[in-house]
Amino acid sequence: MSRRFYINSNGRLRRKENTLYFEMEQDGQAVKKALPINDIDAIYVFGELDINTKALNYLSQYDIPIHFYNYYGFYSGSFLPRKKNVSGSLLVEQVRHYLDSDKRQYLAISFIEGAVHHILRNLRKNGINPKDYEDIEKELLPKIFETKTSEELMAIEGNIRDRYYQLFNRIIKNEDFQMEKREKRPPDNPINALISFGNSIMYNTVLTEIYRTQLDPTISYLHSPQEKRFSLSLDLAEIFKPFIIDPLIFSLINTGQITIKDFDKDLNYAYLNEDGRKKFLKAYEERLAKYKISKKIRKVDIGG
Repeated sequence: MSRRFYINSNGRLRRKENTLYFEMEQDGQAVKKALPINDIDAIYVFGELDINTKALNYLSQYDIPIHFYNYYGFYSGSFLPRKKNVSGSLLVEQVRHYLDSDKRQYLAISFIEGAVHHILRNLRKNGINPKDYEDIEKELLPKIFETKTSEELMAIEGNIRDRYYQLFNRIIKNEDFQMEKREKRPPDNPINALISFGNSIMYNTVLTEIYRTQLDPTISYLHSPQEKRFSLSLDLAEIFKPFIIDPLIFSLINTGQITIKDFDKDLNYAYLNEDGRKKFLKAYEERLAKYKISKKIRKVDIGG
């Protein structure tokens, strides 16, 4: 069974013979942990990591990506081994669907339709009065099918999410996590920090799965393809954010598994500390397993 490995501590990743080791200092002593190379699906790094080309080449042999996060727990970038599962004919079809405005819009609408389905599901499941979100269901949702461009679609999607976030405070029972406004850059309070962190993990989970296919992650349909980002993962993650991340946030807060003590604040940033990250990632893996989205993946935390 492949496993996602989360590295929360500072240390060094190195290869020795046919084994990959993570080395760190714990309680003043050097600790070395072996990572079974045949058992790794992807590595997520939240600490400061020293790694050399020998280790990277070894990871490349086994098609193992590494996703890096900064001090605040926000996504910095990824190391993706050279893609081996490629198809020129599929790439041509991806481009054709992008260049054909009708096909591109059909796909873009489908992503948002899936997202809104789960948004409405969350509101119903959490006992929100249908009258309080009938504008989403009866006014905004039908409009997405009338759009002709991704810009029009994104504008309506933004209105839907704004309305949805306004109802978060009726779902979340802890006053420490009340939301006044969705803030991304930077997240300025614990609830915004949770959403941003969860969404970034979801993006990279999707990116890893795209990497396993013949799809090109830079060719997208809802989000504009740009340099320096894998925009197809943003497209697909739209569906999974309200399905996986939002209910997870509601559960962690309302059951008291995550509290205000699991966050730190630095100037304008609010972010999960190491304990908070571990709690979130453990619950994230459990939720993926619950819905069999990740039935062959088990989470392992190394370091910290």
